[in-house]
Amino acid sequence: MKTGTKIIRYFFVAVWILVIVGGIAAYLRDPSRFAPENIAAFLNEFQGPIWLIYLFLSAVRGFTLLPSTPLVIAGTLLFPEQPWTVLAISIFGILISSSMIYWFSDLLGFDEYFESKKPLHVEKIRKRLEHPFGLAFVALWAFFPLVPTDAVCYVAGTIRMHFLKFIIAVFVGELVLCSIYVFAAGRILG
Repeated sequence: MKTGTKIIRYFFVAVWILVIVGGIAAYLRDPSRFAPENIAAFLNEFQGPIWLIYLFLSAVRGFTLLPSTPLVIAGTLLFPEQPWTVLAISIFGILISSSMIYWFSDLLGFDEYFESKKPLHVEKIRKRLEHPFGLAFVALWAFFPLVPTDAVCYVAGTIRMHFLKFIIAVFVGELVLCSIYVFAAGRILG
């Protein structure tokens, strides 16, 4: 690996680790700050660029390994009269996040990390992704709320699954899941 690439890799890994450690520390200090209502209140403080902030948080969330669910529900709480906009921006942010994880997994060393820490899990995911029904697996993984979509993005990036097919599968799975969050939460809260 070239020296410049190593420096970039170490920089991004350091930033990634700082974000995760900072997020965990903030969560341990006050877990209630991460409740959907409190995320919505935080976003509401920035009325001008609120949609850009919401998109930014949706896009970088993947690098923290935090689920998108609280952010999507926070958007629904913050903008109950605009569910379609919340859905569109949430999906767009998730697609940006998934794409960045897919493309930067090698650069950031996620492939090495997951291969050394969870080799059996990575191998199971890899086999499923390389199967003819790999795209359906990605879509179902993205839809299922109890597993992190980011994990399948890392593995898809390391095996260089066809990007367009991969991102369409993530889109389909997340669209169904986020639609349920946005419209069910809207009905429950409305």
